Amino acid sequence: MSQISAISSGTTDRRRWIALVVVCLAMLMNALDSSIVNVALPSIQHSLHFSQASLTWVVDAYLIAFGSFLLLAGRLGDLFGRKKIFLSGVTIFTLSSLVCAIASSQSMLIVARFLQGLGGAVSTSVIVAIIVTEFPGAQERAKAMSAYMFVAVGGGSIGLLVGGILTQAVNWHWIFVINVPIGVLTLILGSILIKENPGLGAARGLDVIGSLFMTASLILGIYSIVKASDFGWLSTHTLVTGGLSIALMGIFAGYETHIEKPIVPVHIVKIRSLRISSVVRGLSFSSMFSVFFFGALYLEKVLGYAPLRTGVAFLPMTLIMATMSLGLTSRLLMRFGPTRLLIPGTISVIVGLALLTRLGEHSNYFAAVLPAFVLLGLGMSVSAVPLLTIAMADVPKADAGLASGIVNVSMWLASSAALAVFGTLAASTTSSRLAQGLRPSAALVDGYHVTFYAGVLCSTAGLIVTLLFLRAPSREIDSGDVSFDEVDDGEFDVFVSEM
Repeated sequence: MSQISAISSGTTDRRRWIALVVVCLAMLMNALDSSIVNVALPSIQHSLHFSQASLTWVVDAYLIAFGSFLLLAGRLGDLFGRKKIFLSGVTIFTLSSLVCAIASSQSMLIVARFLQGLGGAVSTSVIVAIIVTEFPGAQERAKAMSAYMFVAVGGGSIGLLVGGILTQAVNWHWIFVINVPIGVLTLILGSILIKENPGLGAARGLDVIGSLFMTASLILGIYSIVKASDFGWLSTHTLVTGGLSIALMGIFAGYETHIEKPIVPVHIVKIRSLRISSVVRGLSFSSMFSVFFFGALYLEKVLGYAPLRTGVAFLPMTLIMATMSLGLTSRLLMRFGPTRLLIPGTISVIVGLALLTRLGEHSNYFAAVLPAFVLLGLGMSVSAVPLLTIAMADVPKADAGLASGIVNVSMWLASSAALAVFGTLAASTTSSRLAQGLRPSAALVDGYHVTFYAGVLCSTAGLIVTLLFLRAPSREIDSGDVSFDEVDDGEFDVFVSEM
């Protein structure tokens, strides 16, 4: 019997780790898409005759759909089964990628990009919840989350490299074609390997009216943010759409407190570790988005790198994240606990961003850029997993999908808002320097410096919030090896491991 039990246990263990690879494949598609399109925008503009203004919709359509449906999709996973929702999202994303690849008109591409964002939101929203369910043990969960965070964070830099290769070697259509075989493989393996959760059922919270208020608020809010750089932050357009978003969210919050089965239960909102870690995560990822976006612009527009060379320049950061995700981050997490690991990780990010503020017109990559990228890769590898661990630690398993959606929304909203704000600051600074008679390249550098300084401020604010307000979901032990084992009620016990 013991031999049969061991074989069964080994089979289950292999299934879980292969299932992790499957959900990470879906996350990789979404992460790639967040940056791979940026490299190909000039080719897309030339091929489909986009104006500069309409070209932004190739990116914005995806951003708006992705950020708007994360919460709703996460909750639907809790109610009807996360495997069903995940596979539905991958199906939508894969089919819409195929439409993007064969798009022959502007409207066809923009609509397909919106559907891509929808599919990405639906699949991504439940990934963290699937990991939490599949890996209940603390040590295994730490390893699984480390792999997931590498894909989520490192996928952006991989996208720059892949986008550069495909755009230069073939054409822009192939940046979407590449998603199709990955999507099909994910669907096949996911249907076999991912274990379905029972689901609460529609009777436990299918709040249609609340869902409409929440989704409409997020659509308007994200639309307002991503278009603010076009219309201006104080323009009538931005103020009206932003104001309507806030009003709808207020109506949603009031409505949810007066119904018996809300789509966002009050007890989820009251989880302190989820709330505070979401704030810290938003601040942290705002900084990293400034690096991926404006760092790439600096390399291309100031140092004159081609798209492929830009992707290679980001590769060391990706390799560091990959190395850390192989097990080192999880071991550090088990040894020191999440909060003790989060602080040095955030400091490393701050120092890396500070180094970027010293870049010049003719900076040497190996002397000036690479050290900053190394520190940023180390910092994000060390800090991202503890944040995710703290966020999900006290969440009941039945509500893990909703919490997963909150985790993703906090990152997406903050990053989108920061990117829009940073873009405005960079453009206004560059224009001001040009008016003062500076060379175009020097003016661009000054504009990018402002964004990196803003990143330093965001990460520093995240560090302050961590020190003052963020607490581990269980008591920390000052000595000995610390482990976190999950018990049935979703909380963590801490004990000193016997050596």
